[in-house]
Amino acid sequence: MDKTQPHPLFKLATELGPLIVFFVVNAKFNLFAATGAFMVAIVAAMIASYVVTKHVPLMAIVTGIVVLVFGTLTLVLHDETFIKLKPTIIYGLFAAVLGGGLLFNRSFIAIMFDQMFNLTPAGWRILTFRWALFFAVMAVLNEIIWRTQSTDFWVGFKAFGVVPLTMIFAIAQMPLIKRYHQDPASLEASDAAEGDVSKG
Repeated sequence: MDKTQPHPLFKLATELGPLIVFFVVNAKFNLFAATGAFMVAIVAAMIASYVVTKHVPLMAIVTGIVVLVFGTLTLVLHDETFIKLKPTIIYGLFAAVLGGGLLFNRSFIAIMFDQMFNLTPAGWRILTFRWALFFAVMAVLNEIIWRTQSTDFWVGFKAFGVVPLTMIFAIAQMPLIKRYHQDPASLEASDAAEGDVSKG
């Protein structure tokens, strides 16, 4: 099913907006107020995405669910450990799903990121492995930072460190995507040719 493609700035706003809200509220008040604001912002971003595109990416849904669960635990138990563990859980989950899929010769990266490009099977496998490794590293990095640094430093890293690192990593995958890109038109022509041969 075709999905409405939003303006890049809208997509950026729905992804960065909640993080900026989290950072600003933490700076003005505290982590617990920031957690509540973050939960509201995440829900608002998902609603806005659905209103504009009639679709919410799977990755955003999973992230939103984890934020709401761990955010609620943070506020109810008044323990900031839960919200700090949230990125570790999300990154670890994504790494496990992607890595586990590869063990069964399945690539879930296209579904997880809602990507629109076409790659060869080899390209999907390599890209999936790289993203699984990236998420595993980010999970470890989050654990190191929140356990060794101040809360303000962790919030700053979450808001202004994670996004640039993810964007840099994603851009670094472009040569791989171009190398293994599979033109849908040529793929359809190949399938049609195979069909004609089988009929003959």
